[in-house]
Amino acid sequence: MHSSRLLLDSGSGGKASHRLIKDFFLQHFGNATLNRLDDAALLEISGPVAMSTDSFTVTPLFFPGGDIGSLAVNGTVNDVAMLGALPRFLSCAFILEEGLEMDVLERIVRSMAQAADRAQVQIVTGDTKVVPKGAVDKIFINTTGIGEILVQPHPQGHRARPGDAVLVSGTMGDHGLTILATREGLSFDAPVASDCAGLGHLVGELLEAVPEIHVLRDPTRGGLATTLNEIVMQSGVGCLIQENMVPVNPVVSAGCSFLGLDPLYLANEGKLICILPEQFAKQALTILGKNEFGTKAACIGRIIDTHPGRVVLQTPLGGHRLLDMLEGEQLPRIC
Repeated sequence: MHSSRLLLDSGSGGKASHRLIKDFFLQHFGNATLNRLDDAALLEISGPVAMSTDSFTVTPLFFPGGDIGSLAVNGTVNDVAMLGALPRFLSCAFILEEGLEMDVLERIVRSMAQAADRAQVQIVTGDTKVVPKGAVDKIFINTTGIGEILVQPHPQGHRARPGDAVLVSGTMGDHGLTILATREGLSFDAPVASDCAGLGHLVGELLEAVPEIHVLRDPTRGGLATTLNEIVMQSGVGCLIQENMVPVNPVVSAGCSFLGLDPLYLANEGKLICILPEQFAKQALTILGKNEFGTKAACIGRIIDTHPGRVVLQTPLGGHRLLDMLEGEQLPRIC
């Protein structure tokens, strides 16, 4: 029998720990591999694999369009997919604060199970620690993902080449502004929601249909501008972006203008950057546009052989300015 709040005893490794695992995690994550409760999971994967790990802490825990649970699953699924892989398995570790409401924990675990089901991945191993009240802020989640590489050569950050087209799968800045608005109790003329989503299937469709993709990345912390800077530094090339081609929801644009923020530096949790030879750009945009997570995809610029390691933004009036990496942190605790 569980109390309404988490007790330190639930992290002791004894009967209370086993009840927590059985009644919460196995109830929602249960599958043949996890149910064995071994110290490790035996996985059947042939060929090269992609692996990624990430830790998640967000305030508030629940927000329009998602929560820390769906964020943890989708964030790691997307990181694995960006290497040109089909995400297959996740591990999941929780650090839980004593006193956490049990209904909050179950709501988060249920959301994670639903996100994993949509992404067609299995949570096959995990860990739970309960720490004294005040040692963490409610709940921290770590997830590690493993997936099968689908193509060779696979997309990597160092493969951008001059002449490549730069595509994005949709609007920029939705997640970052949603977190800020929810945290601060702000409202706008229209509702804003996080774009939190798993992109594994979308990546699979792209890789199957498009002959060559050089780079795939998800522009999370630091947003589009910071992620493009990472790519051009890895590849030793430049990037020219057309400001008026970057899709931004009108409510996000208005909110950023009011708050003095730049949507190009705000986090996204369900969008990707695709860099590929220009002759395949139209084909890729067609594939993206047919998927629910790519309906607002656009070509926003190209890779250039000048200004290596720099991202240049061309304004609607024809002027140019450098888009540097994010300095400092616009919004803490967003993912």
